[in-house]
Amino acid sequence: MGKGAVVTARGPRLLLRQIREALAGAHGAVPAQDRLNMVVRIIARSMVAEVCSIYLRRASGELELFATEGLNPEAVHNTRLRPGEGLVGEVARLAQPISLSDAPSHPSFSYRPETGEDPFHAFLGAPLLRGGRAIGVLVVQNRAARRYDEEEVEDIQTIAMVLAETVASGELLAQAELRDVEVAPHRPERLRGQKFAEGLSFGRAVLHEAPLAPEQLLSDDPVAEEARLQQALDELRSSIDALLEGSQGKLGGTPYEVLETYRMFADDRGWNRSLEEAVRSGLTAEAAVDRVRNEHRARFANARDPYIRERLHDFEDLANRLLRVLAGDNPGQRDLPDDAILVARNLGPADLLEYPRHKLRGLLLEEGSAASHAAIVARALQIPCVGRLQGLRDRLSEGDQVIVDGETGEAYLRPRPDMLAAVESRMAVREQRRAEFDQLRDIPAVTRDGQRITLLTNAGLAVDLENLDATGAEGIGLFRTEFQFMVSDELPRLTAQTALYKLVLDAAGDRPVTFRTLDIGGDKVLPYLENEREENPALGRRAVRLGLDRPALLRMQLRALLTAAAGRELRVMFPMIATVDEFRAARELVDVECDWARRRGRPLPSLLRVGAMIECPSLLWHLDALLPLTDFVSVGTNDLMQYMFAADRTNPLVSDRYDPLSPPALRALAEIQQKCADSATPVSVCGELAGRPLEAFALITLGYNRLSAPAGGVGPVKRMILSADLNAARRGMNVLLGSSAGSVRGEIESLARKLNVDV
Repeated sequence: MGKGAVVTARGPRLLLRQIREALAGAHGAVPAQDRLNMVVRIIARSMVAEVCSIYLRRASGELELFATEGLNPEAVHNTRLRPGEGLVGEVARLAQPISLSDAPSHPSFSYRPETGEDPFHAFLGAPLLRGGRAIGVLVVQNRAARRYDEEEVEDIQTIAMVLAETVASGELLAQAELRDVEVAPHRPERLRGQKFAEGLSFGRAVLHEAPLAPEQLLSDDPVAEEARLQQALDELRSSIDALLEGSQGKLGGTPYEVLETYRMFADDRGWNRSLEEAVRSGLTAEAAVDRVRNEHRARFANARDPYIRERLHDFEDLANRLLRVLAGDNPGQRDLPDDAILVARNLGPADLLEYPRHKLRGLLLEEGSAASHAAIVARALQIPCVGRLQGLRDRLSEGDQVIVDGETGEAYLRPRPDMLAAVESRMAVREQRRAEFDQLRDIPAVTRDGQRITLLTNAGLAVDLENLDATGAEGIGLFRTEFQFMVSDELPRLTAQTALYKLVLDAAGDRPVTFRTLDIGGDKVLPYLENEREENPALGRRAVRLGLDRPALLRMQLRALLTAAAGRELRVMFPMIATVDEFRAARELVDVECDWARRRGRPLPSLLRVGAMIECPSLLWHLDALLPLTDFVSVGTNDLMQYMFAADRTNPLVSDRYDPLSPPALRALAEIQQKCADSATPVSVCGELAGRPLEAFALITLGYNRLSAPAGGVGPVKRMILSADLNAARRGMNVLLGSSAGSVRGEIESLARKLNVDV
């Protein structure tokens, strides 16, 4: 079995205990270098290795030899390897172990004469992983050309994990030695991402489902620890099965396929075996999960296939769930600071809603998109949000001070005092602007040349109802009904749906409310509805398509809406209508429910208006057939633009490849408005464009006089309307519609400035 048999016969538990005892006994009394030397001697002796070396990553990215047993001691702190240099650099780059029987023959081998490593052929290196990033490398070498077996590789990974934790915690090295070693973030950093929700805030970082650092790495009773692990795994599997069955737990918008992946991983023999072997080697169950998580994180982060890399999130969530089971934690009961900035790789809308709103100051995401439902919820709650911040989680520690700049799409980590002062000054200016918007709240939205614009707001949550009075919006132009379904662990009953819709109508009073029927399916999958996995969910069975395929689901919602609106006006619109026949079929279901209520003597709305959302380009050439069947239409620019330009708005690789202020988009919007005017069909715009002053200026210049904006956009858009002269603006816009440019954003900005429009 080779020289490593000595280790595997005894198991690494004794070795780990020796390291722990050496550190505990010497800490504070023995210089840091002597403690490191002691550690490498213990490892070399226990693994019967002629060389044991520890390299740590400096802030420059170089790997410095910090301690060695078997190499030239004068090379310590004098040998530095550039990123990716040599076998040590390769271990750090891959963040994976490398085992070789003849190291000098490997193409990455780099000879450093000052170390005196000529005679050593066998090489085994393991990364010291912290947050999925290699902060150092542990190496053992032997003169004989031999290959280390799997158990020896397993042993050195376990040791490397313990060393990574102790190095980062300062247990191996004093803070003075760690000052220039990149083991933990400490310097100010600025990360540039994408703005998902407007606003500006600062506070303390709170890591969503934060990796729980094991308080105890080594166990005294491996048998008992393995039993703890098995019990936790059983509980984990049961909770996943319950989620899949929709019988318990809050899922939010997490796709069904993710839960299927959880189940697969939870039952995966390799994953379970890795955990069991880590526990048997002497780690606690928590430390075993942490180690396996780090290994998967490093392996998946280096994968070339984007789909494979995305599975990292699945591994992360699975490991975090298992750690919470072991700790007995309830994620919904976290104690947050009053100035919490929530930090996550990704987030579902239900996850965000679980946190106390009054303590959340901002949201930072490593992934996501501006069209994700977490971003939509953040905008509804007026929580500043920045996403697509690469490497965010690895650069932050719990409690770090951070700035969320939703105006520029940037995040500042551990900002300097002068940066904080600048942000506070900008926030004061924003407060002043908000006060100005408050003064405009009761002023009608009328242009300088006397044209009246109806300014509504979008909603979907009970908290949005407060924005009606606060913003001065004239009603709700889009109420997204799906959020009630997405935050529930089971299908909302008829009574629950009716109660919500009645609450919305009561809050609106005499102001109009337009309810959009369920827009689920695609990327909004509910755990309690069976769904087949689709290759292209954005173009799949979603919205009205799903409702028509499952008429009982849609009829229940329509019944709740009719009941809630008894004696009052009810406005209902169907999303993602692609054909006239789809609208006919949906409207027939409304008629069926009205007949059902009449036969039972139930009161109906005093006025019922049924509309369609124009989101599919196919309708642009069939408006003459659709409009006579509708009472109103609303343009959903978010989906309309992504379908027109064949660019998934949730995919950051393509979402910014087109500009809605381009001639093709503006011509399409102009045609819709003209056809509606010709047929006397009321039309509004309820997409994100309606909430941005410059884009809203383009819309009202095209003739739209009814806009529904996010709550945060009502004030800025109203100020723009009050400053606009539409007759003069339309003459300029007609010229731009004939442009051959890919975008006319700059020209529209120039036009607005020329006419003194406040955009």
